[in-house]
Amino acid sequence: MLSLVTGASSGIGLQYATQLARDYQSDLLLVSNQEQELQQVAKDLAEQYGVKTIAHYADLSLTDAAENLYEWCHEQHLEVDVLINNAGVFFFNEYCKTDIKRIELMLQLHVMTVAKMTRLFAADMCARRNGYILNMSSMSAWMAMPGIQTYNASKAFIYNFSKSLWYELKPYNVHITVMAPGAVDTGLFGLAPKLRKLAVNLTVSIPPEKLVKRALKKLFKGKQADTPGFINWLSTPLLKHTPDWVLMLAQKKLAKYMH
Repeated sequence: MLSLVTGASSGIGLQYATQLARDYQSDLLLVSNQEQELQQVAKDLAEQYGVKTIAHYADLSLTDAAENLYEWCHEQHLEVDVLINNAGVFFFNEYCKTDIKRIELMLQLHVMTVAKMTRLFAADMCARRNGYILNMSSMSAWMAMPGIQTYNASKAFIYNFSKSLWYELKPYNVHITVMAPGAVDTGLFGLAPKLRKLAVNLTVSIPPEKLVKRALKKLFKGKQADTPGFINWLSTPLLKHTPDWVLMLAQKKLAKYMH
C-alpha cells in the first residue's frame, strides 16, 4: 500500500505519515514545501518502521501543482492507494487588510489543489475499484467568524465537496472521508498550559496524534465524515445560528491577533 500525504514534514501531516507507517505498514510518498525537513522525516520513518519512503518537494499552492504531482507519480510508476489531503495554512486577518496574494494562496491550496488532487487520483482509484481519500476540513466550516473568513469558507468547500463525493465514489469501492475537528492541541492559539489541558479534558481540543488515529480508523471503515469530541459534535448545529452580538464581541476580542 502506498499513501500520499501532503504537508507531511510537520504537524498533523507528520502524524499521518508516522501512523500510516507504524500502524498500517504503508509505504509513503511524502509531499511538502519544506524540503530539508521532509528529507529528514522520510529518512527517519524508513529507518524506524521499515517502510519505503519517498520525499517529494512541491509547493501545492501553485496553480498547476496537482497536475504536476500526478504526472510525476505516473512517470515514476507510483500507484497511490491512499491520498491524505492535509496541507493547509491558517491566519487571522481583516479581509480588506489582507494581501491578495495571501488570499489567493489559501484558496488555491485549500480549494483548487484539493479538488484537483482528488479528481486526478480518484479517477485512477475508480478504475482499480479500490482506494481511500481523506480531506481535512474544520468545525469553522459552520462558523461566520471575523478574522478567518477565507479560511472557514475554504473549509466549508472541502466539507461539502467531500460529503457529496462520498456518494459518487462508493459504487467504485473508493472511500472518501472528511474530518472536521475543532481546536487541535498545538501552540497555535498561544493558550496557557492549564487552559490547553482543560480544553483537551473537555474534548473541545484534541491532541494531533489522537485526531490522526481517529481519522485513519474512520477512513478505513469507509465513514463519510467525522467531528471529534462530544461537545464539538453537540455544538455544531448551534454554530449556524450564532447571534450577531456574539460575533461582534468576537471581532473585538480577535482584533489584537489580526495583522
